[in-house]
Amino acid sequence: MKLSIIDQALISSNQSARDALNNSVRLAQAAEKLGYMRYWIAEHHDLPGLACSAPEIMIPYICAKTSHIRVGSGAVLLPFYRPYKVAETYNMLATLFPNRIDIGIGRAPGGSAEATNALHERYLEQVWKMPEHIKELLQFISQSFPVDHEYSKITASPLPEIPPKPWLLGTSSKSAKLAAENGLPYAFGYFMSNNDSKEIIQAYLDSYSQENHAEQPQVIITVSAVCADTNQKAEDIALSSLIWSIQRAKGEDNEGVPSIEEAKKYQLTNEEEEQLEKLKSKMIIGDPSAVIQKLTKIQQYYKADEIMINTITHWLEDRITSYSLIAENSN
Repeated sequence: MKLSIIDQALISSNQSARDALNNSVRLAQAAEKLGYMRYWIAEHHDLPGLACSAPEIMIPYICAKTSHIRVGSGAVLLPFYRPYKVAETYNMLATLFPNRIDIGIGRAPGGSAEATNALHERYLEQVWKMPEHIKELLQFISQSFPVDHEYSKITASPLPEIPPKPWLLGTSSKSAKLAAENGLPYAFGYFMSNNDSKEIIQAYLDSYSQENHAEQPQVIITVSAVCADTNQKAEDIALSSLIWSIQRAKGEDNEGVPSIEEAKKYQLTNEEEEQLEKLKSKMIIGDPSAVIQKLTKIQQYYKADEIMINTITHWLEDRITSYSLIAENSN
């Protein structure tokens, strides 16, 4: 089973943003040693507890401190940017770090309404233009504009020997079909979606088969998982993530991801208890045997080429241990 990591650059309580970003580097280095296929870092804006607002800054920093793992964005929030500039940025990265750069593309705001407006005053208008912006970005990367196009004579320089590999990230049939139409591999956010996951993946595969693409379809399923030596320990560690989600929904997340002790002390209402159980149902929590069994079941059910794992813990050491146990037991 091919495994990858999506990192949100978590700021834990009593930690700084610098601590979080340095932890992301350590996590990427651990991922490389453990044999993970790729490491992606997310883009967020004005969200407490999440340190990375600029993946294009962290990607070269992480690449310089690793040697071969693929590194990318999870995702570039394309409605905020011009495709030409995104192509230039990732071509630059692919020139510096050959055959290592992924460019994950998404359309979510990734932050508060105020931050969204500050980044682009016509965000929703740009969301509607996503299909044409994706096409434009791909044409800049592949230098495939028609000769009569206004951009046919310009280059998103520098041109790397091996272009960055684009992926489309999403949680809906609409994004799945958009990926298929453009011949893109698709990364499905299983842990974020309340939609019919099987139907969405099938929509991608069916739509892809109707297009005349040179490459085969590829599917990554992104899950949320916490693995520890025992089921009870995994449950304790995962409580930090669950309580943090409750706090974020109430606007009480300014301190970052709580410790296990802080999470256990947090008083929940009956309604929040139900909400916690619902959140827990979207996570994979347990010892190596339980987690691998569930990951394998998901991989086989969706016929996924790769499983990408998001792990939220208070301590980096628990995060690395979780990824280590999964990697060591997956084969």
